[in-house]
Amino acid sequence: MNANWIVSANATRARFFSQEKFSDPLEEVNNMVNGGSRLRPGEIESDKRGPIAASKSAHGVGAATPSKTYEPAQTADKHEAELFAKDIAAYLLQAYQNRRFQRLSLVVSPQFLGMLRPLLDSQLESVVKLEINKDYTQFSAAQLREQIQAHTAKG
Repeated sequence: MNANWIVSANATRARFFSQEKFSDPLEEVNNMVNGGSRLRPGEIESDKRGPIAASKSAHGVGAATPSKTYEPAQTADKHEAELFAKDIAAYLLQAYQNRRFQRLSLVVSPQFLGMLRPLLDSQLESVVKLEINKDYTQFSAAQLREQIQAHTAKG
C-alpha cells in the first residue's frame, strides 16, 4: 500500500488516519486511548508520599533538615504517558512492517512529541515526512486534513 498515515496524538489519545493521495479525505483506521491517564494519582501510585526522616532525630544533628516529602523522579502521569508512547511506537512499527503505510505524518502535542520521537524505531525515522507539534486530537478528520494542508502550504 502506498498510503500516508497521519497520527494525531497527545498523552491521552492517539488517532491513526490513512490517506492514499494528499488530496484524498482522511480515513480513520484506529483510535487508541491511554486508560492510565484517566485514573487519579492515588489509583496509579502504590507508594504514599510522606516523611523520609524525623527532623529531630540524632542523625540530623548539625545537618540540613531533610525534605519532608518524597518526590519521585517521575510522576505517575508522566510514566503512564511514556507507556502510552511506547504502545504507539510499537503499533506504528508493526503496521509499517505489515506494509500498511509508506509515509508517516506526526501531528502530536509538543510535550508528547518529545516523548514519542525517541521511541520510534529507526525504520520509522526515514518514513516520517511531516511533524506538526500541535494537539488536534479533538478535530474531525476533515478539520485535521485542513490543518495539515495549511501547515504544508506555509512551509
